[in-house]
Amino acid sequence: MITKTQIKNSLDSLPENVSIDELIDHLIFIEKVQKGIDDSKNGKINSKEEAKKKLKKWIE
Repeated sequence: MITKTQIKNSLDSLPENVSIDELIDHLIFIEKVQKGIDDSKNGKINSKEEAKKKLKKWIE
C-alpha cells in the first residue's frame, strides 16, 4: 500500500502543471512498485522456471 508520505513526496516531485490523468498514472505506478517491493520482501516471488511456465501459457 502506498503511504500518505509517499503521495506527498510524489506530488512535490511533479511539475506544477500536471494533469489529473498524469497524476493518477504516477500514483498507480508508485503503488505497483511498492507492491512489488513488499511482495519481494515477503517471499512472494517466482523463480525463473516458474515465471517461464506461467508466461508459456500466455504465449501459446
